[in-house]
Amino acid sequence: MKYVLVTGGVVSGLGKGVTASSIGVVLKACGLRVTSIKIDPYLNTDAGTMSPFEHGEVFVLDDGGEVDLDLGNYERFLDVRLTKNNNITTGKIYQSVLEKERKGDYLGKTVQVVPHITDAIKNWIESVAVIPVDGKEGPADVCVIELGGTVGDIESMPFIEALRQLSFSVGPDNFCLIHVSLIPVLGVVGEQKTKPTQHSVRELRALGLTPHLLACRSAQPLLENTKEKLSQFCHVPIGNILNIHDVPNIWHVPLLLRNQNAHHSILKQLNLLSIAAPPNLQAWTKRAETYDNLKNSVRIAMVGKYVGLADSYLSVVKALLHACIACSLKPSIDWIAASDLEDESAKLTPKDHAAAWETLRNAECVLVPGGFGDRGVGGMILAAKYARENNIPYLGICLGMQISVIEFARSVLGLKRANSNEFDSETPNPVVIFMPEGSRTHMGSTMRLGSRRTLFQTPDCVTSKLYVMIIFFSLERTSRYMLLYIQLNNLLSFIVVICLQQWMLVPRVITFIYQLTNLVVRMVTKLLFLHLVLPFAQQLAGSW
Repeated sequence: MKYVLVTGGVVSGLGKGVTASSIGVVLKACGLRVTSIKIDPYLNTDAGTMSPFEHGEVFVLDDGGEVDLDLGNYERFLDVRLTKNNNITTGKIYQSVLEKERKGDYLGKTVQVVPHITDAIKNWIESVAVIPVDGKEGPADVCVIELGGTVGDIESMPFIEALRQLSFSVGPDNFCLIHVSLIPVLGVVGEQKTKPTQHSVRELRALGLTPHLLACRSAQPLLENTKEKLSQFCHVPIGNILNIHDVPNIWHVPLLLRNQNAHHSILKQLNLLSIAAPPNLQAWTKRAETYDNLKNSVRIAMVGKYVGLADSYLSVVKALLHACIACSLKPSIDWIAASDLEDESAKLTPKDHAAAWETLRNAECVLVPGGFGDRGVGGMILAAKYARENNIPYLGICLGMQISVIEFARSVLGLKRANSNEFDSETPNPVVIFMPEGSRTHMGSTMRLGSRRTLFQTPDCVTSKLYVMIIFFSLERTSRYMLLYIQLNNLLSFIVVICLQQWMLVPRVITFIYQLTNLVVRMVTKLLFLHLVLPFAQQLAGSW
């Protein structure tokens, strides 16, 4: 197995995930099979209980793993299906070591960071790297490992040491280190500064790892004298200094690497030049150029709880981007904090309230994504009501779908106290109930997670037609609550609906949103039966 390690220095948020994904794309374009591993040094077992404001969205894998959003980038860029074990955290490592210690697997030895923690990290990497993730038999050719955080962080020290040991054990022909660093430009001087990168590389070398390539992030292309200075003080050949400057869209990043012969330097270091082909990125080039040439746009109002950080809804944004490009449209997403739409906001922050409603009225369609807790729910309900009453295409994902049902039950069916058990456990009209298999005491990994096959009872139903007449579909789900399911005289009053964190929208997204809106209205209209059989429904829900 060949390993490519991507580390970061100076500051976080440089785009190591996109860089690692782009390296994988270029290597895959050379005919190699690629897998990926993301290392997160935090103590959490996984990202499932972390606030989106802390770490961006939680990406849910097919096997139900709640992982860092960078694994979403890997899957989108490399067209692979990763597992929860492709995301390594300090919490997972320590948990596995402590479980072995409790079983007596260490035969009474003193359990220490070195060698027990570092050995656990190496064993985890080597065992996961050989798991095929591209649907083919046998292990991949190259494993791209991204180490989260920045060099010098205390929490990443065990991983640095484990990776140093790994590089020594596999040999120089099987290990390539790429260090991503920032080249800032001070506004007053206007000169590209290399000192932060020099210090970062010095710190990395002091820990026993020497970079083979530098990936330098900058606003503008690097000057030749900047590259020469980096080469001289960082002990990296000038041909191995890559510049990843700002580009119109991230699909240009693999092209930047290809144009700078990054693949040649990596393949040479890994001794793969003899079996690799020249990179074929024609489809990738076409995609990047198509986006750059888009003229028409569509305005989409994103009404959510975590709009302060765009990465909180990264997968939804990427899905909209892919779908809009298929429709030859450029998405123009207007972020609206759901709480700003509420009546209370009109008193406390009138300017924000007026701006939020102005943005909503100017949107051509409305999307309400997932979330937890009751903050902003009132604003989401108002957004759903506005979309329904004004015939604006509306798409609700997870919480957003539940919101549309609550709004319809209140406004159309007259169930004024209709609500979710999550927001009001005493509501007399629980249209959204707690999933029976969920835990009420623990948060982590207790929801309905992962890809599940959903069969259509009626093959030619409207939903099947929307999915191009298939007999089943698979969705990645993240939900703790579900809609109440009642059947009366073979008439469906409520359905268990799509609950998901990530979802790749069908290419014709605008048409899909409009058709799905009509579908929801027709199905929810059958809620008229609900108030006639409400006692029976509550008794049935209780028996679940």
